[in-house]
Amino acid sequence: MPASARRIASLGMYDLPWLHDANDALWQGIAHRLRAAGLRDVPTRLERDRPLTTLWRDPNLLLAQTCGYPLHTQLAESVRVIATPRYTTAYGDGAEHRSVLVVSRDAPWQTLAELRDRRVAVNEFDSNSGMNLLRATVAPLAGGQRFFAQVLETGAHLGSIDAVANGRADIAAIDSVTLSLIERHRPALLRGIRVLATTMTSPGLPLVTRIDLDARELAALRTALHEAVADPALADARAALLLEGFEQLPDDAYDRVLQLEANAVALGYPVLA
Repeated sequence: MPASARRIASLGMYDLPWLHDANDALWQGIAHRLRAAGLRDVPTRLERDRPLTTLWRDPNLLLAQTCGYPLHTQLAESVRVIATPRYTTAYGDGAEHRSVLVVSRDAPWQTLAELRDRRVAVNEFDSNSGMNLLRATVAPLAGGQRFFAQVLETGAHLGSIDAVANGRADIAAIDSVTLSLIERHRPALLRGIRVLATTMTSPGLPLVTRIDLDARELAALRTALHEAVADPALADARAALLLEGFEQLPDDAYDRVLQLEANAVALGYPVLA
């Protein structure tokens, strides 16, 4: 790497404002171990000033977290998976996660089928949790027809929660880790909603690096991650992030995310609508 290159690290997928301190502490623990392993130009701080979509493709990317859907649909030629985090939530299952379908607290609906011709909020159309898992869950109910009367893109799961709580949408699919982090740290944000149902699971949001990172540095990253989650000094940070460990899933684990899309297409429901 040229001496002028500036490596980049981000933990932006679960870096809600009230979690900045915890993510900073976790990164310092990881970065210290990477420097001790001989890596050069390890960032001193996490990158928070640039969109994740540009960070994922930056040739100086050292570490970032992405969503399992764009991992295949956009980033197959740009990044490789380092590891998949395990989070402690009421909705997860090891390195798996799911979406939690939420409606207004006062809404009468008891099943997803009752939401036909209603309004849905999605954080982003390339989100596995906000769109892809929801599409796969709706597809058997849609009968090859449009299901929702309106689809509102909010830009973030917090925005989708707000849209449901304030009546701009009737339902949204929220990433289970995000919802759990809000339940733990900012429960007041959830007063206007309730859980209707959950989706099937898929592999959680992976940590990635640039696709051409050499094997020695990739091994150092994986070692640093595993040591960081065993460090007693980082216990408070891990608890705040609900982080319990990391796993190396099989190379084809994230193919299941695209299979969810394929299943929806086979049922005549290619687009969340």
